[in-house]
Amino acid sequence: MADTARRPEHRYGNRPTMKDVAARAGVGLKTVSRVVNGEPGVTPDTERRVQEAIDSLGFRRNDSARVLRKGRTASVGLVLEDLADPFYGPLSRAVEEVARAHGALLINGSSAEDADREQELALALCARRVDGLIVIPAGSDHRYLEPEIRAGVATVFVDRPAGLIDADVVLSDSYGGARNGVAHLIAHGHRRIGFIGDRPRIHTATERLRGYRAAMEDAGLEVAEEWVSLGPTEPDRVARAVGAMLSGPNPVTALFAGNNRVTVTTVRVLASRETPVALVGFDDIELADLLGITVIAQDAAALGRTAAERLFRRLDGAEEPPTTVVLETKLIPRGSGETAPA
Repeated sequence: MADTARRPEHRYGNRPTMKDVAARAGVGLKTVSRVVNGEPGVTPDTERRVQEAIDSLGFRRNDSARVLRKGRTASVGLVLEDLADPFYGPLSRAVEEVARAHGALLINGSSAEDADREQELALALCARRVDGLIVIPAGSDHRYLEPEIRAGVATVFVDRPAGLIDADVVLSDSYGGARNGVAHLIAHGHRRIGFIGDRPRIHTATERLRGYRAAMEDAGLEVAEEWVSLGPTEPDRVARAVGAMLSGPNPVTALFAGNNRVTVTTVRVLASRETPVALVGFDDIELADLLGITVIAQDAAALGRTAAERLFRRLDGAEEPPTTVVLETKLIPRGSGETAPA
């Protein structure tokens, strides 16, 4: 666990109101209402002063009109990569359980790995006056959330770090997990090991690739360029990558799959081959125990639970510096990673 040094200068959960904007701008509530709702009857100079007050305070219109008198809505937002991804099911459920224990409602949505969609969704949740956000980042610049954080929206990032801002982060040890998984293949006699991962702009993909390279370097093994493939996790792309690594004059004898979707496609491709190929996948998958798939398992529920507990700790008034928590992964040998080179 590593801590950053900056102490926040704001209290989470206390949102500015129209009354605060009116006081800052020196106008009446009706004038603020007209500006916020785009109604006529306000001079340009007055509108400018109201807008400056809005920007300064980080005020956002209460779209739900259900803010409690203490300034809290008893709701939190969760921005995921893809609600359909099995990895996020336990994570989302854990967040929901923590929120429920605090009497709060969870609202979630998918960014589809699109930075603009992530920003749109996060700000839409803020416009609906959620007290806090848990974000699995798709983008690399989260300065758009600074006004919301200053305005009191507690924010925790999970699975990947925030970009260009200081914030609480909860991660799995992608680097260490991948390093252990590849070292496991090396220990079983493999010297030509392929790595198939997600898009290179994704933090977890680059960390797992870094772990792969570290394990190969630890063993004094060279990595051929054709043994590494990063890109979208669509089945066609992954299947082509697997086929390329298993063909040619210098084929690999083992594969490390960078996430659950890559693992599923790789298992399907290998099922049609007569020659055994060792496989270790990052993330556990459904039926992996029955299929004998060796995996590096991360605890998705612990990720969600830890992030949610941190979020509500902030909402309860904790003012510690932003913290990064890294959760350990676990190697689960089931057979596919213990296959010797053909």
